Amino acid sequence: MIAALRRIRSEVLGINRRNHGYLFAYNPRARYRVVDDKQATKVALAAGGVRAPSLRHVCEAQWQVRRLAARLAAEREFVLKPARGAGGAGIVVVVGRRGDRFVKASGATLRARDLEAHACDVLAGAYSPGGRADRMLVEELVVPEPVLGAFSYRGVPDVRVLVFRGVPVLAMVRLPTRRSDGRANLHLGGVGVGVDLASGCTTFAIQAGHPVRVHPDLGRMLTGVAVPAWPEVLDLAVRAADAVGLGFLGVDVVLDERHGPLVLELNARPGLGIQMANRRGLRPLLERVARASLPVSAGERVALGRALAYDCGSSR
Repeated sequence: MIAALRRIRSEVLGINRRNHGYLFAYNPRARYRVVDDKQATKVALAAGGVRAPSLRHVCEAQWQVRRLAARLAAEREFVLKPARGAGGAGIVVVVGRRGDRFVKASGATLRARDLEAHACDVLAGAYSPGGRADRMLVEELVVPEPVLGAFSYRGVPDVRVLVFRGVPVLAMVRLPTRRSDGRANLHLGGVGVGVDLASGCTTFAIQAGHPVRVHPDLGRMLTGVAVPAWPEVLDLAVRAADAVGLGFLGVDVVLDERHGPLVLELNARPGLGIQMANRRGLRPLLERVARASLPVSAGERVALGRALAYDCGSSR
């Protein structure tokens, strides 16, 4: 038992080491503004040839709220996001209509004036760091491809890929639940499912820090699932990291039934629950990549990351 605890402590990356050893060392401060602003992120991704869900509308001022509400009245499905929000705060996923009401992923309904009130809150900075004035973005709703979509409760699952120095090092599928209101964030109640980087198959699952075997709402077994388009998912994550110029970040990729893999969001301060979902610590992987002489092409760096999954001990 003592030996096991010592091994875990030597392998698991903690918040302080993440901040001082990786965020401060590998993420230039000037690049944070690109990742911390979802609209700026889309511009950077587009410039790098990286696909993302389309941006339908932008609301920048209070006087535009009524006009936006009128446009949304003609929409059936969409996602509202604060441009500077983090951790899923302020995101509203609308999956359909019931008369003149908008149906959220949880099944709850909203009136047009509820959306207007939410837009006003976003613009006032209710979800941005420090309460700074913000913009509200309206994105197209991703249509999940059927494999991962079958494991998602009324929302869009995504694949979080942790990329260090342009090399994918760990990945997990994040699944929405009833509790998370259609959002995939783990701290909101989503399920995290570790993915073996080499094979692209799911290995282990957690919710609220505890192991789970089946989806809490759907009853489906969560392990042994092959993630579709796995090489493309990793390649897209690596190219997204290249596009924004950060050395340590989380890339959230969604699999859209119509468009294939898309980059949903980037996180310059990724959480560390991905270690629990994979039952392995980050430190050995990061130390290997930090010492390595890295290839230039994204494809070769993806191959390196997949090889390290075995060299440093695959998910167990």
